[in-house]
Amino acid sequence: MTSQSQGIQQLLQAEKRAKDKLEEAKKRKGKRLRQAKEEATAEIDHYRLQREKEFRNKETNVRNSKPDCFQEYYMETPANHSYHKNMESMMKKLLSTICDISPEIHPNFRPSDGRHR
Repeated sequence: MTSQSQGIQQLLQAEKRAKDKLEEAKKRKGKRLRQAKEEATAEIDHYRLQREKEFRNKETNVRNSKPDCFQEYYMETPANHSYHKNMESMMKKLLSTICDISPEIHPNFRPSDGRHR
């Protein structure tokens, strides 16, 4: 019977060692999973920052180029050409109308002869 009890003891010890090894393996697996998750999160954050930077650069380029495009379009329109062509002559006419004053006596004006009525 002692040999049978020794066999059972050995079996129980082997079972305990196997259980301990399983626990260690689970802990290592959990640690590797956490580490992989942290690395993936860091990689995702890095990628996101890189893409946001690229987006901001493209957005800045588009914003900076739009005024030029609109200005080119505005300068190429026929109405704009006639505006610039006629602007100087119209300004001269407007200024002459405003600034060239010829004083005249109003037709309803009655000069006072110093007497009051």
